[in-house]
Amino acid sequence: MTNRTRQTVVRFSSTFLLPGFDAPQPAGDYRVDHDEEPLEGMSWLAWQRVATFIHLPAIGQSGPTRQMFPINPADLDAALEKDHNPS
Repeated sequence: MTNRTRQTVVRFSSTFLLPGFDAPQPAGDYRVDHDEEPLEGMSWLAWQRVATFIHLPAIGQSGPTRQMFPINPADLDAALEKDHNPS
């Protein structure tokens, strides 16, 4: 069986910074790819995430280049939580 990539879109309402970024990124919608591989030896189909990437710049924003950056899903979840609950 082959690997798969699931694509999602996340929305930030304010600037955010993830570990490894040189500068904060502006608010907007960002495409995120989750690479997954099947778990072997299971009696049902199960997938394990092996990598996560965010596409920069945001959807609809222009830039000199478009890039994919590897990120930690936990860091993305924390940044989204902070963005949605800024207390």
